[in-house]
Amino acid sequence: MEKFEDSPSQQAVVRLLLARGFSVNEDGRVVSGGIEIPNTGIAREIGVDRRVVDATTDAILDDPELEPIFRNITAIPSLMDLAPVLDLTVLTVSVSDPEASGIVAAVTGILADHDISIRQTISEDPEFTNDPVLYVITEGDLPGAVINEIRDLEFVHRIELE
Repeated sequence: MEKFEDSPSQQAVVRLLLARGFSVNEDGRVVSGGIEIPNTGIAREIGVDRRVVDATTDAILDDPELEPIFRNITAIPSLMDLAPVLDLTVLTVSVSDPEASGIVAAVTGILADHDISIRQTISEDPEFTNDPVLYVITEGDLPGAVINEIRDLEFVHRIELE
């Protein structure tokens, strides 16, 4: 983000690329796998001009640190939107210090101790989002005792269930 600190619009493009797992091909086009994503669609999504997307992808390809990152990033499918359909529970954990170590281990350890099957975990990166959270998708409902045990962890700020 520091490389685009003079352009909030370009930072918005970078955030979208990272959030969606879009990469930039050798021609400077935004892609998901082999499927090209039109720059106009990206621009419309974040409220910028298409030329901002063009300038951002050009800057990415011209930067020796950013180019290998954005040429190789990929998307990982999330079960969060499918949770209601698949009878899964989404536990969202907000923490006081998202850069602290052991957050994922502590939460998933409690679930493992109670023999709760975890289908997926997604930990947002503090570099890319203002209020990163941990999402844990589990099989079925979580017992109240488990919820209380997670809520009582010293680093937990808030939890939500869906």
